[in-house]
Amino acid sequence: MNFVVLSILNLFKGQIGDMSFSNFDSTIIFDKFAELQSSIGTLAVHDGPIAEAHVILLAAGVVIFLGVAGEAFFKKTGIPDVAFLMILGVIIGPVFGLIQPEAVIQVVPYFAALALIIIMFDGGLNLDIKHVIRTAHFSVTLAILGFILSVVMITLAAHFALGWLWLESILLGSIVGGSSSAIVFGLVRNVKISEETKSMLSFESALTDILATIIAFILFEAVLAGHFDIQTLQETIGRAIVVGLVLGFGVGIPWMYVSTKLGNAQHGYMLTLGILFVLFFLANSFGESGALTALVFGLMIGNKSHLAKILRFKLPRIELDDPTHNQLTFLVRSFFFVFVGLMASFGQLEYLIFGVLMTIAVYFGRILVGKITLTKRFSHLDRAVTNSMIPRGLAAAVLATYPITMGLPNAEAYPQLVFFIILSSVVITTIGLGKSKKIPPPESVEGGFVKPDDDSKKEKL
Repeated sequence: MNFVVLSILNLFKGQIGDMSFSNFDSTIIFDKFAELQSSIGTLAVHDGPIAEAHVILLAAGVVIFLGVAGEAFFKKTGIPDVAFLMILGVIIGPVFGLIQPEAVIQVVPYFAALALIIIMFDGGLNLDIKHVIRTAHFSVTLAILGFILSVVMITLAAHFALGWLWLESILLGSIVGGSSSAIVFGLVRNVKISEETKSMLSFESALTDILATIIAFILFEAVLAGHFDIQTLQETIGRAIVVGLVLGFGVGIPWMYVSTKLGNAQHGYMLTLGILFVLFFLANSFGESGALTALVFGLMIGNKSHLAKILRFKLPRIELDDPTHNQLTFLVRSFFFVFVGLMASFGQLEYLIFGVLMTIAVYFGRILVGKITLTKRFSHLDRAVTNSMIPRGLAAAVLATYPITMGLPNAEAYPQLVFFIILSSVVITTIGLGKSKKIPPPESVEGGFVKPDDDSKKEKL
């Protein structure tokens, strides 16, 4: 109850602070109180827990079971388990009402932060730095062109079709502007494409997650303030990149050395996780979302054998506690996508239509960007998989919750629109990957570059 009262007071303070008394108009007072009443209505949550304890445990058991079953089903069919988890959230939330979405919103910001850093860290651990360097120019080009094109298309549609203001439309476009690293990292491991293409798609999705996060937070403040400053955008992106790289490398390299001295310590992984949480706090304190820091830190730890040769220090045989990390990543990822389903709403048909049409537009935009970016060295299979890889997911779901907690205009619409875009993008990606399986890999390499370079030939010999 105290949470609700404090939230109401903060809302009241914010509403009064927005008023200008220089040109007093009594209608402003009534309009503001009407907005305040509407805002208070969204805070009508239970004083007790989200649901009864036994219901929560039942839901958790079902999530774990479905997550494991979905992962096995994905390996057999190529259909991402994300769709099953989101549908489960819809069933236990909006359909049967076992868990109230309004109560989940209180938990999501905290769980979302945990999910973001764990999955970005996992992505860094599984990236081969040699392949990342070789395909970095493709990844950056795909990320920037694809993100900009998606944002432009969604912005125009939201402004003219939904009647939103330009800033709100750009914010929506930024939230769903890039592919989801949480989904792409899992998909590329089970597709028979080249290692270069796997690294390119993984790194691209990580970059777009970071871009979406940084730009969205800038736009949150811009929507609240009512104006946008391009200089602030440039400074914020620059600061975020510098902070992310400095913290990721600055702490990752020393900890890479320290972790070798620990050997296979019983709690070695938990110590690494503790460092990751501290890095997330420092990154946020210095104006970075923590996503880039977690990615770079994971990249350092995951490639310590290769980096040890470059830095010239001996590396004893040590293995990261992979079972623990994999199980933690699985749990965090599974529960968050169920949370996305919990917040879904089917009250407005136009949001469903908008989400599906925008996803189709993004898909065709992806094909265009792929033609511009990928050279003839990529096989037909690599190109087909790249064109299909448009799933939206974790970052979009996380960012869609912030307009509600910040009291932005059209706040309730963001989770609904993002839900339909995520679900339809996963469906399109699944269909595209299914068609790609019918394409035979080139003879030279399994799914890889048609003409491997000299280094690849030497490695094979």
